Amino acid sequence: MEGVSVNYAPGTAYSRDCSTAGIAQAVAAARQSDVTLAFVGEEAILSGEAHSLADISLKGAQNQLIAALKATGKPLVLVVMAGRPLTIGEQVDQADAVLYSFHPGTMGGPALADLIWGKANPSGKTPVTFPKMVGQVPVYYAHHNTGRPANKTELLLNDIPLEAGQTSLGNTSYHLDAGFDPLFPFGYGLSYTTFRYDNVRLASDQLHQSDNVEVSFDLTNTGDREGTEVAQLYVRDLVGSIARPVRELKHFERITLQPGETRTVTFTVPVSDLAFCGRDMTTRVEPGDFALWVAGDSQSGSPVSFTVVD
Repeated sequence: MEGVSVNYAPGTAYSRDCSTAGIAQAVAAARQSDVTLAFVGEEAILSGEAHSLADISLKGAQNQLIAALKATGKPLVLVVMAGRPLTIGEQVDQADAVLYSFHPGTMGGPALADLIWGKANPSGKTPVTFPKMVGQVPVYYAHHNTGRPANKTELLLNDIPLEAGQTSLGNTSYHLDAGFDPLFPFGYGLSYTTFRYDNVRLASDQLHQSDNVEVSFDLTNTGDREGTEVAQLYVRDLVGSIARPVRELKHFERITLQPGETRTVTFTVPVSDLAFCGRDMTTRVEPGDFALWVAGDSQSGSPVSFTVVD
């Protein structure tokens, strides 16, 4: 960002009193700059043990500040400092880029500067699921399947005709207003480059309990600068004797690639890692069918199948 002007204007970053004092000053500074950096979020005292919130949107006048900065027409970068996922879908849509730093430690300032100025390439992934609306909570990637999962072709709130009669809309599991997905899934994150997963294949699709699940894939850096991808392996037990999560993270690895580089990567996971505690309180791997994904987050990728036999 050499030669790019960035001004700082004290404003309402963490105010809880809804005062709009300082917004005009921030807007004036933004109009004189090439790029606007808006640091928003929540104070450290608002998060931690015994610090629950029923409303996890931005506090005070922060939303008004973001809207006012967006209205200047200057590129807007949001840096969000918070101790929890926040419901910031509208603010993400207003921003040109978002860096979610949570509450960094003592070297957070230099780290953020290196990322914003491009001296380092972001490679972090979300360690939790971000809801669109607080009514989705609890929302997490490793949930159990429902009896009638949505197929994502159902009507949403704005699709329902006005004055429609009282009738069934399918009785599947989703929210009419929030839709089918979270704001950001577990394991999600962007960088200054892009990655592509290809040719996911298993060494064997018939495994014994003493074997290893061995899966290989081709990972390509499709961008124009070096980057690190956190490749993730998820598994689903399709026929467990008790309900099993729709996906479980079983392995991940940080892989650094040069621009245009493709690397064949192999993950090896013991079949014993597929064990769970059954109704008899015994931990074991049950024979049956499994699905496996290798992807950049918990909602991406196409499954491959394997079977564990006695």
